[in-house]
Amino acid sequence: MQEEKKELENLPIHKAGFVNLIGNPNAGKSTLMNALLGEKLSIVTPKAQTTRHRIMGILNGDDYQIVYSDTPGVLDPKYKLHEGMMKAVGSALTDADLILLVIDLSDNTPFHAATLEKLTKVKIPIFVVLNKYDLAGNEGANEAFSHWQTTLPEARIFPVSALENIHTKELLNEVISVLPSSPPYFPKDELSDKTMRFFASEIIREKIFMLYEREIPYSCEVLIESFKEEPDITRISAVIITERDSQKGIIIGHQGKMLKRVGTEARRDLEAFLGRKVFLQTHVKVEKWRNNLRTLTQLGYMEQ
Repeated sequence: MQEEKKELENLPIHKAGFVNLIGNPNAGKSTLMNALLGEKLSIVTPKAQTTRHRIMGILNGDDYQIVYSDTPGVLDPKYKLHEGMMKAVGSALTDADLILLVIDLSDNTPFHAATLEKLTKVKIPIFVVLNKYDLAGNEGANEAFSHWQTTLPEARIFPVSALENIHTKELLNEVISVLPSSPPYFPKDELSDKTMRFFASEIIREKIFMLYEREIPYSCEVLIESFKEEPDITRISAVIITERDSQKGIIIGHQGKMLKRVGTEARRDLEAFLGRKVFLQTHVKVEKWRNNLRTLTQLGYMEQ
């Protein structure tokens, strides 16, 4: 009995926990999660509000499992869509073992006041991640450090550059250090809780954000109508939903050239992500989707 007890005491401790990222739009949450994962799960563009869903990414080591959640940027809702997005942020403040509050040092926009008020009251450990440190330099980082030391005195503060991978390894080590002792929550070979259909829609939506200007990216959503894995190829049919007929014309472009470009660039990234050949078919339809509860539920923004 004593020998068995001794063997158990000598077993390595396994850590596991949920780490949720929150921040203003375009603060670099998705870039940071991708850097910490070493995988591109969340789409990244220079435009604000790129992330609309709460996206889980799972990082596994021999003696740890970190379940990250990338969340939409905090904002005051204007549409039913935004209300669904902010529900994801609200839940992220309560169901974590650690919160990473991501602050963009190159942006002087104050952090969302209502969310900050909630953060001052949570009992969950908080790391304030001062992102884009390489752009702000020591002076800007020092000013932000002092501000957040006063604003959230219980939080720990880390200057990083997610894009350039500056201090991200150090941050990862600190995240692991505060995780509770626990067996893994998910099988060790899982990377996310999202389906391949979800990632296909996100990759197409990323191309829309990158290729179109003004209101077009914000008025569009992508729905995967079919996703069929055949022995030698994956066949995907996607519909791009937009709000007005004029936007539909812009998305398609002269002689269909813009829509073809979206499909070509998305197919290339899909093949890299899936590791196999992809046939991608896209078309566009018009629907007032941002305030349509039925469509928002179908797209995963609202609970059924």
